[in-house]
Amino acid sequence: MKKYPIAIWMLAIGAFAIGMTEFVIMGLLPNIARDFHVSVSQAGQLITGYALGVAIGGPILVMLTIKLNRKYLLILLMIIFMIGNIAASLSPTYGFMMTSRIITSLAHGSFFGIGSILAASMVQPAYRASAMALMFMGLSLSNILGVPFGTLIGQNFGWSMTFVIIAIIGGLALIGIIIFVPNRKETHKSSVMNELKILKEKQLWLTLAITLFGFSSVFAYFTYISSILVDVSHIKENLISYMLIIFGIGVTLGNVIGGKLADWNLNKALKIIFTTFIIYFVLLYFIQMNGILMVGGIFLFGVIGFSMSPSLQFKSTLISQDAPTLASTLNQSAFNLGNALGAFVGGLVVTNLPLASLSLVAPLLTLIGLVFLLVSIYIDKRNKTVYN
Repeated sequence: MKKYPIAIWMLAIGAFAIGMTEFVIMGLLPNIARDFHVSVSQAGQLITGYALGVAIGGPILVMLTIKLNRKYLLILLMIIFMIGNIAASLSPTYGFMMTSRIITSLAHGSFFGIGSILAASMVQPAYRASAMALMFMGLSLSNILGVPFGTLIGQNFGWSMTFVIIAIIGGLALIGIIIFVPNRKETHKSSVMNELKILKEKQLWLTLAITLFGFSSVFAYFTYISSILVDVSHIKENLISYMLIIFGIGVTLGNVIGGKLADWNLNKALKIIFTTFIIYFVLLYFIQMNGILMVGGIFLFGVIGFSMSPSLQFKSTLISQDAPTLASTLNQSAFNLGNALGAFVGGLVVTNLPLASLSLVAPLLTLIGLVFLLVSIYIDKRNKTVYN
């Protein structure tokens, strides 16, 4: 067995396409608002609709398709993804566009939930978290390459063309999945009842809380990163895109480091990452005051913040190894709800407190996640459950 089969790279292409469709709309909101004759804030609801579709629709879709072979389900999800993006490109009205975005979002949580399980199954046990991290690297690269490219296309050829290109990338992923992803017989028979049993597990809800709060601090700060770079770091507005590329490189490196740490020792890795992130936020309060220091500061923010992603996803798959699909997909819901929570908390801070203080408030969310993690570890020890 190769360390990282080509099939995992095909899943990474799918992750790239999904990440691109989720985030590219942020740069196209003024164009979409103008064409549909709505305000930018109304157009922004397309982001909210997508996030809710991921959080709610993903687990429901998993339950409805639980009998399907995982490879066939991935194929179905990429077809849904392509249909949603093509429909978005053809949207004549705002309502049609919202419906298209929700359809597209249904593929998101399920794809990452099932894809991460498949990626882990294709490598030796010692490399499972790293295999998940490799798949999630596609999501990271979408922010570095896909979003700037998609925004550029949308601004020069119309936002509809952006969604056509995303659908094409999804088509490439679909072909790669059909050809390269192995069609293995399921080791355990999946059923709705088997999957729903996991909802009784305290450790599932603890893990979802760890993900929701632990990761939400990333978006509490990152949602307002442009304002911070301009108003706090005093970086010129035309340099923001370059700073975001540096951040994206940090995100990609963080995924790799996080995967290797999780392969080493999952719970210790999360404790180290959470503690380091909380301390770093305090340092970031001072770093962000200097534009030159902030070049390295935003890079390290991406590295540390996103190093937790593979560990959090890997932890969810270990909760119920007999029926991990729902747990893994629910963890994606927790990620997206965490994004929304972080943006909400960040909004409260920037409305009522100085913008610079966001780096001191945001880590409180990760601190809550750390408390849930310590409770989870205590229960593991009490039950004599050991995760690597």
